[in-house]
Amino acid sequence: MKRFLVSLALAAGFAFSASPATASEAGYRLDRSPHDPNDLSSLQSGARIFVNYCLNCHGAQFMRYNRLHEIGLNESQIRDNLLFAGEKVGETMKVALGTKEGKDWFGVPPPDLSVIARSRGADWLYTYLRTFYRDPKTVTGWNNAVFPNVAMPHALWTLQGERGLDIAGAKDSAGHATVEYRWKQLAPGALNASEYNATVRDLVNFLVYIGEPAAQSRRRIGVYVLFALGVLFVFAYALKKNFWKDIH
Repeated sequence: MKRFLVSLALAAGFAFSASPATASEAGYRLDRSPHDPNDLSSLQSGARIFVNYCLNCHGAQFMRYNRLHEIGLNESQIRDNLLFAGEKVGETMKVALGTKEGKDWFGVPPPDLSVIARSRGADWLYTYLRTFYRDPKTVTGWNNAVFPNVAMPHALWTLQGERGLDIAGAKDSAGHATVEYRWKQLAPGALNASEYNATVRDLVNFLVYIGEPAAQSRRRIGVYVLFALGVLFVFAYALKKNFWKDIH
C-alpha cells in the first residue's frame, strides 16, 4: 500500500512528466478521450506503443506482463513482441532507468505510470499527448500547452511531427479576455493527424486499463450481483408479506 501511495503521488506531481471538455490547470481546454475499454485491438496496440515509446523511462510496476492475457495476448505474443531485455512474462513492467539518472536527465524522476490515468484522467492524457510543440527556450526543446514548462520531451514526435504554437490574447463574444492557441505544423511526422490521434487513443486506452485491470470484470460481476439482489428482494418481500399478514 505504501508503494502504491508513493506511485500515485509521483504520478500526480511529475511532468508526465488539450475542442472542449473540462479545463486543465494551464487553461487549455481538454478534448474528450475516445478510448474504449472493450476494444481489445486498441488495447493491444496501446500495449505495443507503451512498450516501444514509454517504457524506456516510465515503468508500470503494479502491472505484470502476464495480465495482458486479459486483453487477448497469449504468452508467445507477449514474449516475442513486448519483452526486449530478457524479462520474464510473470514480471512487472519495470524500467531500467534509475531515480538518480532520471533526475539528472530531466530534473525530476519520471513517474511510474501504473495509476497515471486514475490520477490525471483519460481526457487530460489524451489532450496532453497531442499538444507538444517546439520551444527553444526549454532544456529539451519541447513544451506542452496542457502542462507548461513540462520536463518530459515529446516521446512521440517522430509519429506526430514537429509543431509550433503561438499563444495570443483574444476576446470572446461577451468581450471577456481569453487566450487563443494557434497551431502550425513545422515538420511532418510518420502519421497524419487522424492516424496520430488514433495512436494516442490506443495508448490512453492501455493506460486506463493498467490503472485498474479488473475494472471490466468488476462491472460484469456488479451486474450479476444486482440481478441476484433483485431476485432475493422479491423473495424477501414475499416472506415479509407472509410474516406480517395477520397484522396488516
